[in-house]
Amino acid sequence: MKNIALALAISSLALVSAPVAFAHHSAAMFDFGKTTQVTGVIRQFELINPHMRLALEVTDAKGTRLIRFEGHSLNNMYRAGWRKDMVKVGDKLTVVIAPKRDGSDGGYVTSGITADGKRFGMVSSAEQAKALAEGKP
Repeated sequence: MKNIALALAISSLALVSAPVAFAHHSAAMFDFGKTTQVTGVIRQFELINPHMRLALEVTDAKGTRLIRFEGHSLNNMYRAGWRKDMVKVGDKLTVVIAPKRDGSDGGYVTSGITADGKRFGMVSSAEQAKALAEGKP
């Protein structure tokens, strides 16, 4: 009887924890050796765990479409200067991203630039040098 109860307990634990284990993924899909900028209108912005979520409506040579991005954890994004109320749906935002390795839309957000030129996030030294050369803070 104890063996049956133990087997049921282990089975239940496995069933409950399986979705959590599969919900998180590796960042290997992003090419952190490259960066690119994408500009669009914010349609979703959630500064939450396990990853920041952002959706931009982008219009470019491919047409107008919704592109989804992710970022670091809430804690890391906060330390990099992101705040929940700093941008909102409808705002224009340029994001610096590590693109997806397969070339599809989306990427990993490292920093942002608001329509009025305010920069925040995990800005690389190359981005800082460029901003200083352009006379931007």
